[in-house]
Amino acid sequence: MLTIHAAPLVLPVGAAAVAGGFGGGAVAVDGDRIAAIGPYEEVVAAHPAARVRRWPGLLTPGLRQDRARELLTRCYHPDPREADELGELPLWGEEFERLTATMDTARRAGSIRRGLQRMLRHGTTHVVGRFGADEPALRTAIARSGLVQVPAPGSAAGPPDLDPFAVSGGDLATTAHGPLAVGGRADLAVFDVADEAALRAGGAVHCVATVLAGRLVHRAR
Repeated sequence: MLTIHAAPLVLPVGAAAVAGGFGGGAVAVDGDRIAAIGPYEEVVAAHPAARVRRWPGLLTPGLRQDRARELLTRCYHPDPREADELGELPLWGEEFERLTATMDTARRAGSIRRGLQRMLRHGTTHVVGRFGADEPALRTAIARSGLVQVPAPGSAAGPPDLDPFAVSGGDLATTAHGPLAVGGRADLAVFDVADEAALRAGGAVHCVATVLAGRLVHRAR
């Protein structure tokens, strides 16, 4: 079934922003592909039978996480039941090393799954890194998540962070996986902020929806 994702502002990257009129901008998704991008009224008129999802803020391409390997293999993502003891943020460095001394395979696998879920909650659709045959559990978890593996665009410094903007230090053009285009894969993110400047200032924590190959894999409301 064709689905239309609509927001007050659509930033395709590499093309002009789409704000439209009262309805804002929209992206029509057919299966795992983008069928149309444009003002809401035009896209809905061209696809009157489509299901419509209305989102606040702005709709962009999905983001690229440059520190995925470290976030999944050198950080521990606490279970919500551990929040009182360990907090809610990824633990790395000395705290991670202390935990690994007693961490069994099941607990490490749980951390990886939670790390992947939290990436999706930050608008991530693409992860940098090679996850090969020497890490079968990690490779399987990434494959099941649907996240796309891509080669590194360059080296990243500093502590790993679930927010791709904090990692890349760049704007949407350098942090997005690539531009949205008709016929391209439908990897989208929606953020409850007014514009790109607010997105950079507030970060990907404001993600309210992530669409991966046309599937809604995260929604905050």
